[in-house]
Amino acid sequence: MSDVTLKVNGIEVTVPEGTTVLEAARKANVEIPTLCYLKDVNEIAACRMCVVEVKGAKTLVTACVYPVNEGMEVFTNTPQVRESRRKNLQLILSIHEKKCLSCVRSGNCELQALCREYMIDDDDYFQGERNIYDLDDSAPHMIRDNNKCILCRRCSATCANVQGIGVIGANNRGFATFIGSQFEKGLGETSCISCGQCIAVCPTGALYEKDATAGVFAAIADPTKHVVVQPSPAVRAALGEEFGYPIGTNAEGKLAASLRRLGFDAVFDTNFAADLTIMEEANELIQRVTTGGVLPMITSCSPGWIKFCEHYFPDLIPHLSTCKSPHQMFGAIAKTYYADKIGVDKKDMVVVSVMPCTAKKFEITRDDEDGAGVPDVDYVITTRELAKMIRMAGIRYEDLPDEGFDHPLGSGTGAAVIFGATGGVMEAALRTAVEKITGETLQQLDFVDVRGMEGIKEASYKVGDLDVKVAVASGTKNAKVLMEKIRRGEADYTFIEIMGCPGGCVNGGGQPRQPGYIRNTVDLAAERAKALYSIDEANTIRKSHENPDIITLYDEFLKEPGSHLAHELLHTSYVERVVHEIK
Repeated sequence: MSDVTLKVNGIEVTVPEGTTVLEAARKANVEIPTLCYLKDVNEIAACRMCVVEVKGAKTLVTACVYPVNEGMEVFTNTPQVRESRRKNLQLILSIHEKKCLSCVRSGNCELQALCREYMIDDDDYFQGERNIYDLDDSAPHMIRDNNKCILCRRCSATCANVQGIGVIGANNRGFATFIGSQFEKGLGETSCISCGQCIAVCPTGALYEKDATAGVFAAIADPTKHVVVQPSPAVRAALGEEFGYPIGTNAEGKLAASLRRLGFDAVFDTNFAADLTIMEEANELIQRVTTGGVLPMITSCSPGWIKFCEHYFPDLIPHLSTCKSPHQMFGAIAKTYYADKIGVDKKDMVVVSVMPCTAKKFEITRDDEDGAGVPDVDYVITTRELAKMIRMAGIRYEDLPDEGFDHPLGSGTGAAVIFGATGGVMEAALRTAVEKITGETLQQLDFVDVRGMEGIKEASYKVGDLDVKVAVASGTKNAKVLMEKIRRGEADYTFIEIMGCPGGCVNGGGQPRQPGYIRNTVDLAAERAKALYSIDEANTIRKSHENPDIITLYDEFLKEPGSHLAHELLHTSYVERVVHEIK
């Protein structure tokens, strides 16, 4: 492919043939505003915010889809361009509910930011008819508010093109167009997997998670309750972004400190339960391999992925590991082992999970997630909700010291923390399973073949006399590829890790929102994953089965992986679900 040389605002740049004006402008250090554009996901020029002037063209062109050509001269900041963008914003505002003060996105809204940049005030828009919509709160994890939807279609494109599901899209035509599900069903009546990727890409307040912060604050204030909290591995790789820190900052120390200052009775760590998960999952894998069980075995840490399998591949449910996800295991242990240690009735213990994942809000409503006879976990809040609580409590996050987690449920190994990145569960499991099978100490702990942000990764390892072939997928569109191979009998894998969100939990639907221009130019998942791998490398214990508190837990309580009590508390079951929508 040949190169093309052009000028953007008088700056000469050379780019490959086929490059868009938007991408060429970035090379000239010029940022053209967008609202609908997501690179390789939603390139439809619907919002018209990226219009630019091209010398010789009769009309303004949309930079996100307009290809460059040799000698082209582009102008991104002429009076005509600025006026066109202002008019587009005014048109969008004419059908937009302008309750910015009470909106969850106020201060972090891409539409609001553009209105500030183009000096559009509260009354500076076209008056006219506006459609009024009821909130859709039918899903367990989120709310849809079409009164604030700008029809950018980022959500539906992400659902269809990234996740391969497509339960939302444009209904009706013209002025009556709205984003919804087939036959105008509520989202909770569809095969939505609760991943929240639509929330993460929405530029306005049209999509947001169901807020659990009020319930958590109330529990903390209740003197009859013992309230414990557990943040997942991925939260520490992203929380800092909410307070202005660079993407990929390790926030572990300030995370623990902020939770303690919020008033929780104990500040533990889901990393402890990630190590516990590896103990149970590695044992289950070895049992399946040695006794002729169903293979490949597939990890079960991602509730979005589990729901996807139940909807779309119910015939392959026997391949799923029966292990609960780590935060559910944590809850079961907290309300039995830990509650007994401190003399608290399990009914008076409240377990709060801080998760990067909106699907965890759905997960705690599932059947068979109550190992102690009470719900394993009482509340799930996202990384965003935790940041909200920190601000509401007046905690100056940037001034917090680095602190550690409490014991005995606050210790985690390097293997546990990498659960937050795609390939991390696989690598952690291999570190333990290989040593358990061979009886030998691993000299090299880094299984680099399963690392990285590729949608599907494969590797093969010689483990004693066994040839172990593994696969890793992130994002349900990629999961579908592997599942189809299994269904056709073409997969000879031993073990498969699947995460519902592209890049893993670090890119979960509950993580801090980043505007489109950041999402289009920065690999958020890769940058956040670096923080987790750095924590792993710095950890003195990097294998789950060497966590001393896990060893004590089995000695004092569970006895051994896969025991009757372990199955009672730490394992779960699955159901076949109906696929509601017509594909």
